Amino acid sequence: MFDLKLFKKKASEYSSFFLAGCDEVGRGPLAGPVVAACTSIEIKKFDEIELKSLLKAWTKLGVTDSKKLKSKERSSILTKFSIIKLEAFQNYTLYSSKNIHIVINIQEISPVKIDQINILEASLLAMKEAVLASTPSGLPGLILIDGNKKLKMISPLLEQMPVVKGDLKSLLIGLASIFAKEYRDELMRENALLFPVYGWEQNSGYPTKKHLEAISEHGITKIHRLTFRGVKEIYETRGYN
Repeated sequence: MFDLKLFKKKASEYSSFFLAGCDEVGRGPLAGPVVAACTSIEIKKFDEIELKSLLKAWTKLGVTDSKKLKSKERSSILTKFSIIKLEAFQNYTLYSSKNIHIVINIQEISPVKIDQINILEASLLAMKEAVLASTPSGLPGLILIDGNKKLKMISPLLEQMPVVKGDLKSLLIGLASIFAKEYRDELMRENALLFPVYGWEQNSGYPTKKHLEAISEHGITKIHRLTFRGVKEIYETRGYN
């Protein structure tokens, strides 16, 4: 197991520590926020048997890259954690014992902020905020980041490891991607009820043919990203719908 090897390595260095995995979704859409989640596992006392059992259970649940799973499969995984509806900016405790404490947090960055700082910086910021919200302060930790970029952290206690295709390699990152995608997809379905012509319940804001045609015919909304091609041109000539 990719994660277990890292846990064992950190356990040889520290008696108490944490491992966290973070991922983001929604970099490509023309509308809606970019969303990130972080899975944080605090080790109060390293118990390899207990930890290995938990990670094996996640594997049996089918935890992997959220894009590889159907919505029904992602929802089933959330149900196994007794989660019915996801909310941003709050911690969900997935497991807690005298040895291990597992928390996941979801953060979102608005289209306005995306336009201000660009989508890459917004994605990294969302992941950073999810990490800071979910991880224990004052403990040494290793943060696994999906992709090839590091986060702008300030604590010397926090080691970072970018992992290309991390949502396929790490269960921590994979679970974070599932939480982030399910939250964002549901948010876009709710937005689709307010703006039904754009097809967000099916395309989640990505630049599909239907979405682009709707933008051309009906204009743009307050949740479109004004600096993105396909939106910028309409906004500069016609403003908001």
